Amino acid sequence: MPYDKSLDVESFKEVKEFNESRITVGVFSYNGGEKKLQISRENKDQNEEWRFAKLGRMNKAEVKEVVPAIMRAVDKM
Repeated sequence: MPYDKSLDVESFKEVKEFNESRITVGVFSYNGGEKKLQISRENKDQNEEWRFAKLGRMNKAEVKEVVPAIMRAVDKM
């Protein structure tokens, strides 16, 4: 069965912006299933548009912003 965006329910989302990137912390449930945490990164391209990227490593400033968002997300799970 292919992925159906209409079945993906978002119960929490918080975006933290940094210089040329932003990290999104979200809680999603697909097709009535278990709520799960998702963390993603987007970087600005040459046209100043956001593009998905691997989360990879985070620097200290990013971690300090993202960890509290993760804890708020856990409360929504």
